[in-house]
Order: sequence, then structure tokens, then C-alpha cells
Amino acid sequence: MTSLQDLIDSKPNFVEYLYNDTISQYHKSRTSLFATLIAPEYTTWREEQRAWRETAVLFNQSHHMPVLYVKGPDAKKLLEYLSPCTFSNLSTNRAKQYFACTPRGHHIGDCILNYYGEDEGFELISGMPLLNWVRYNGETQSYDVHFTFDPTTPYAKDGKRTKYRFQLEGPNARAILDEICEGGWPELKFFNTTYVTIAGCRVHVLRHGMAGHAGAEISGPFADMDTVRDAILQAGERHGLLQAGTRTYYSTPLEDGWIPYPLPGIYTGEDLRAYREWLPADSWEANMQLGGSLYSDNVEDYYWTPSALGYEKLVKFDHDFIGRAAIEAQFAGPKRVKRVLRWHHEDINKIMASQLGDGPTYKALDMPTAYFGWPQADEVRSNDGALVGMSQYCGYNINEREFLSLCGIDEAYAEPGTEVVLTWGEIKGGSRKPHVERHEQTTIRATVHTAPFSKAAQAKLRAVI
Repeated sequence: MTSLQDLIDSKPNFVEYLYNDTISQYHKSRTSLFATLIAPEYTTWREEQRAWRETAVLFNQSHHMPVLYVKGPDAKKLLEYLSPCTFSNLSTNRAKQYFACTPRGHHIGDCILNYYGEDEGFELISGMPLLNWVRYNGETQSYDVHFTFDPTTPYAKDGKRTKYRFQLEGPNARAILDEICEGGWPELKFFNTTYVTIAGCRVHVLRHGMAGHAGAEISGPFADMDTVRDAILQAGERHGLLQAGTRTYYSTPLEDGWIPYPLPGIYTGEDLRAYREWLPADSWEANMQLGGSLYSDNVEDYYWTPSALGYEKLVKFDHDFIGRAAIEAQFAGPKRVKRVLRWHHEDINKIMASQLGDGPTYKALDMPTAYFGWPQADEVRSNDGALVGMSQYCGYNINEREFLSLCGIDEAYAEPGTEVVLTWGEIKGGSRKPHVERHEQTTIRATVHTAPFSKAAQAKLRAVI
């Protein structure tokens, strides 16, 4: 087998394969070189979570996010046609949340997009399903474009990246940035960019909030990484700065409400067969690993739409793009929208207690992140038993003292305060995934909330630091 299509054709039930037999990129990374480059915890994940709310936290994004550089006369034309996002406000001092959909309006993937002008072109940061889709269309269609792919550190031949990337945020982030930036920190609106000088190094900064709080993404040539990090840590020591490990990093979506890595909607449809034949049999898409209580033989039941991911405001019908007609139809009818579910404490306690003594043992709730699929897919039902949504990312946030999950839910059940029921655990005692223990299913009552859940994140997400 050489292609994803070959792999699909070889399986009598492709969902069963994704549910039981794949090894996700996330779980591969836990035992790869990446796991040796960034500690799981520098203090404890609890203190590191508190730091982004109370003082400041430094995330190291230098090793795990692939990057695609796109140049050429047709670079803008290609990227604009692939996405519902508008390019009418394209600027070298403003980043974009960029995403793409299939012709039927199913989500493929998303990333952060930076534009550096006609000579340097575009930088697409993270999101392998999206990066692959961009490369496929650029390579197989009549676009005059050039791609440079920067793989994650474990797959880089020399173990080096093109750039380092840090995220600094929290209430004390501004004071730290004022100290380390020559001439002080420039005022920036949300998602705006500029260049500053730190410890003699030219640094690109993006006003951005990974954990939903005031912060900046800081990047530059990989050779400058240690110099810039040392300057941040030295200044941050006076302001309670903590470095965040991978356990803490992967819990940030629970606070900012971003739903990471939904299953790309590319496994069905004759119009995408050529793409599946282009994708390798060992691609990221071939190793997505479904987990959770939702089990369906129809892989399309795991697909997402822009509205379910909270991207409705990013869709602009000011240009032609792949999936436009389908998305227009979605917006006109009943749809799913993004919400946060707050799990009821009594049911959390029931699951915790099942780990002790006699009786049924429910799927353990790991902390701070409880998901065990990549992506997770848990049933969300109404109180009368109707399937009304799909919960994906779940875990514990110490700042809110809550177990939360991010979900797409039918509009009729999306009103904040609505009570729903989440099924926890997998069918038939658990899948064959090696990291899933034997267990029994149970239910968790949950209350619907807007995203992000945190009032602090709602207030600070778009504040100028």
C-alpha cells in the first residue's frame, strides 16, 4: 500500500481501524525525541496552569509544530481559493487564523498564517492536515508556487528547525516584555504582529493568547533560541514566570476554547479520491486515532463544520473558495455550534470512586487532560436520549476547579445552562488501543456554557497587553 486510498480500500471497516489499530502522532510524540526536548513538567502542571492566570508562563512551541512556507506569484491566489477566510485585509503586520474545508463544507484543518510580503511569502504554522491540503493543491494544479516544509524536530534530519517559537502570557507578561524588548513593548492589537529586538536578536512577535490570556508569540532564527529564552527567563524570575511542560501545554485549549485537530473530512467522496491517492499510507491522516464513546461505522459522523468549531465569524463570502456553496447552505439551516461542557462534580466523584474497592471500574480520568483519542469523540445526548452533539477535548482546569470539555452541539441545545448527558468510556469494555485500560461505560451530566468558559479568558483574550 502506498496511499491513504489504498489503506482505506484494504479495510472492511475503516472506522474500526481508526478506532482500534492506529498510533496517533500525539501518542508517538510522547515516546519520541520531542519528549526529551521539553519536560512534561518543570514544576507541577497545577502550578504551571496557575501561572498563566496569576503571574506568567512560558510555553516552548519550537519542536512540535510543523511549518509550511509558501512563495511565488500565485501564493496568495492559491491560499485564498482554499479558504473561507478573507484576504481583503492581508497585511505584513497582521496574522490570520486560517482554515480550509472540502467541497462539501467539511473541515480539513487550521493553522496560524503570517504574511511577510511578496518576496518572503507566507508562513503556515502547525496543522498537518491543512498543510498537506495546501501542498496537494499547489503541486497538482496550475499554480506558480514554491513550498518549503519544515518538519517537527523529531523528523528534522539535523534535529534543527528553521525557527524557534515561544509563547509568553499571563498578567505579568507585559512587564517582562517591557524589560526585554529594546525600547519597551509596542502596543499591539489582538493578532497583530511586529518586530522587536531582544538580547540583540531580531524577533517577530504576534499578539496572541494560547491559554486565553494576554500574551505574545515570539519567534526568530533557530540559532537565536537559547539567547532569547535566557533573556525571558532572567527577566521573568522577578515576575513569577514559570516554564510550562508538555502536560500543561496540552491543557491550554480547555481555557481558550480552541478545538484542536478534529478529524479531517477527507476520507469519503469521489471528488477527494485523487487527494487520498496523493496522501501516503503512513501520513498523519492515515494515523488519526479515534477514541471515546461515539462509535459509528460511518466516518462522516466524526466530521466537523466551521460553525461547530466556532469559525463562523471567520467565514467571508467576499471571494470564491472551495466549499462555498456547501457552507452557505450550512449557515442557512440548523447547525452545530461550539460550546463548553462543565461536567457535574457528583459524576466526576463517581468515576474517581470506581477506581477503589469493588464494583464497576469506569474509564479513568487522567489529569490535566483526560482525552485518550486523537481526536476524542464522545456522545452528547439530551435528557430524553437524543444524540445532539460530539464532545472532543476534555480535562481539568485548576483555575476554574472544573472538569470541562469542548464540543459541537445542535443549536437547539446550545443555550447556556442547558443540561445534557455525556457518555464516558468506550463500547465493549474499551478498544484495542494500548493506552486504554479495560473499563465500563458510564454517563456524566454536564451543563452547556459559552466558549471560552473562563470569565478571565473572555475578558482578557482581546485586551491589549
